[in-house]
Amino acid sequence: MKYYFEKKINSGFEETAAKITEELKKYGFGILTEINMHDKFKEKLGKDFRKYRILGACNPSFAYKAVQIEDKIGTMLPCSVIVQEVAPEVTEVAIIDPYTSMKGIGSEELLKLASEAGEMLKKAVDSV
Repeated sequence: MKYYFEKKINSGFEETAAKITEELKKYGFGILTEINMHDKFKEKLGKDFRKYRILGACNPSFAYKAVQIEDKIGTMLPCSVIVQEVAPEVTEVAIIDPYTSMKGIGSEELLKLASEAGEMLKKAVDSV
């Protein structure tokens, strides 16, 4: 079972990161966190690594509703988005499928909300 939506595009890394950020905004998602794995691996481990960034995307309306349904759901927020360079001028964007990640919780109300959020996230990825 796939737990993410993804798309590879012929575009530079920074351009792709900016594009997915803009597409997410169209659906009410903002970026709360940004982790540059390339830099962190170099800093903490002394290892070279490809360009790889993890963005924490959040739609406040969905997050608010989710926390009202399940108060521990914050352990699974925000939605993780990765942007990674897979070849020169080829970049991949992948976003967690919230429906898949919420299935184990056992709340139909939460699954409905996750499905709605997932549709928006998939549209954002498809638009990159």
